[in-house]
Amino acid sequence: MTDRYCVFGHPVGHSRSPAIHAAFAEQTGEAIDYTAIEAPLDDFAGAWRDFVAAGGRGANVTVPFKEDAYRLCDALSPRARRAGAVNTLILADDGGTRGDTTDGLGLVGDLRRHGVALAGARVLVLGAGGAVRGVLEPLLEAGPARLQIANRTAAKARALAADFADLGDVSGGGFDAVEGPFDLVINGTSASLGGELPPLPDALFAPGATAYDMMYGAEPTVFLRWAEACGARGIDGLGMLVGQAAESFYLWRGKRPDVAPVLEALRQAL
Repeated sequence: MTDRYCVFGHPVGHSRSPAIHAAFAEQTGEAIDYTAIEAPLDDFAGAWRDFVAAGGRGANVTVPFKEDAYRLCDALSPRARRAGAVNTLILADDGGTRGDTTDGLGLVGDLRRHGVALAGARVLVLGAGGAVRGVLEPLLEAGPARLQIANRTAAKARALAADFADLGDVSGGGFDAVEGPFDLVINGTSASLGGELPPLPDALFAPGATAYDMMYGAEPTVFLRWAEACGARGIDGLGMLVGQAAESFYLWRGKRPDVAPVLEALRQAL
């Protein structure tokens, strides 16, 4: 019998997750059926229960349901509990629901594939929403010299920094409080979707710095175009997407797929 998995979102028709997991399944010889399901905004838990009743074994969760997924879990991984959000649901043998988050692992893995050194680095993270919260623990565990969070609402950035202060030298504030230079600047805001830039100084990047945008597209985002004009190397978030999917696949199937060929095929298809 083929095990069923899905990605929940709203909207979700644009998701590349079904293609990614179909490629992982073919690569590893796993028989799975993976679809995209648009869950109702007011009943995510019901959508998950219906999916399980129909034979579902696990799911990825994208916006706007990651906090809903967190709340419905019977058990959480330590990193999911720390993040306060879940992007991977796993149906346990006892019928309970386990939750995990793989976004941070996907980001750190992609940075390492590109040869970005995190240990001892000066890191700036833009944004203080769920996308950022989910990646802070793996980033801090990689041992940066310091990590600064900048957000339009300074209080939100300061509160987020306080939540992770036990893991390293982390601070938070408004965009006007940013003090560079930085070796790595990660854009975790949604500004790129609207073709906008956070209000940041041009003198932000250290020599040889890297700019990473969690968003991706066929062309570089406005954030990456600006960063490259400032002399930084730009990387988009497609590798993070494939990397977090690979970690979810491993949690479900116990096999770790090779990200590189899947990432290359997706890049060609953009």
